[in-house]
Amino acid sequence: MDVSAATRAYLDTLQGPAREQSDAYFEGTYWLLLWGTLVTVAIDWIILRSKMSAGFRALSERLFKNAFMVTWFTALLYVVVTTVVALPWTIYTGYLREKQYDLLDLDFGPWISDQLTSFAISLVVGPLAIAVVYAVIRRAQKTWWVLGTAVTGVILMVGMILSPVFIAPLFNTYSEMEDGPVRDRIVAMAQDYNVPADKIYVFDQSKQDKRISANVSGFGPTIRIALNDNLLERTTDDEVLAVTAHELGHYVMNHGAWRVATFMSIIGLGLFLTSRIAPVLIRRFGQRWGIRDLGDPASIPVLAIILSIYVLLATPLINNIIRLQESQADAFGLQAAKEPDAFARAAMRLSEYRKLEPSRLEEFVFYTHPSGQTRVRQAMQWKADNVDGATITPPPAGYLEN
Repeated sequence: MDVSAATRAYLDTLQGPAREQSDAYFEGTYWLLLWGTLVTVAIDWIILRSKMSAGFRALSERLFKNAFMVTWFTALLYVVVTTVVALPWTIYTGYLREKQYDLLDLDFGPWISDQLTSFAISLVVGPLAIAVVYAVIRRAQKTWWVLGTAVTGVILMVGMILSPVFIAPLFNTYSEMEDGPVRDRIVAMAQDYNVPADKIYVFDQSKQDKRISANVSGFGPTIRIALNDNLLERTTDDEVLAVTAHELGHYVMNHGAWRVATFMSIIGLGLFLTSRIAPVLIRRFGQRWGIRDLGDPASIPVLAIILSIYVLLATPLINNIIRLQESQADAFGLQAAKEPDAFARAAMRLSEYRKLEPSRLEEFVFYTHPSGQTRVRQAMQWKADNVDGATITPPPAGYLEN
């Protein structure tokens, strides 16, 4: 089988306005990374220059005597103010732009309701995490970044364990997948690779958008397989199996734990750099900003600015780590499901909002998943290598319109 011709047969099914829209949407996200960072830094800079963060700390000290509670309340005020000030940017990127490209089905009321839910979660988790990190800073101003990295790792692990049970259901309704041929095939495939398959759920992603997805989430007793209703309603049974096989691959290869460990290393480097840069800035500008020292919670915006810039610069590294794992899961899924054409069709559906044929540089810098072109070619190569008498199977006409 001619792999290149087979690949092109799929890629050419997305043409005209649909491809132009997909390319324009995804290329726009390149600039959103930069502008989002600039918006965040600008807000923090305003908070510093106006001595607003020092005001947060002063108010907190009037209300609390305990240093931990002072930091917690300062962080709480910081999260509230930065979220409110950034709301216009959030509305543009998360609502108006998604509506512009017909990628969001929610009206503004339900959308803002989801944002308020996310905000409530951030109010619980964010200030507490910041207070813990600052408690470490006050006790070890030279080496706090080491313990800070460990604290971050604990937060990530707790999030992995609790999110499927306590966080995800706040945004979508989860119900047990009904018995039937598709569920039976998923269970059989999961059992082949010792993946727990006693909890398989379907959630109503269709109320928000048309994207197809599945995941194997959780840790220990919270492990579960979840498929969104778009996957079941918009694709064939073989595509459902191909996508689910990919997600099983993440579990089998222990990608969750590896990702936490890798991100801890990246975060650790960021905190190390922050521990060296922030004291220099505070010594020079601290009096102007109303900041006493690094352990003063009024310095939260200083740390936030440094980390925001660091994350932007580290984006290609982060994306490549994620994309490597996704590529490994693709290879696993092809071998587990043995449905290369179904996998190729699913990859093409994801190209509704991901540029299908990027340059190598674009894919290296901006993609957290292999591009549609890469995935379709991988599927066709697997087919050529593993299916006796493999031939090009033309994609069904109009399948991307479902």
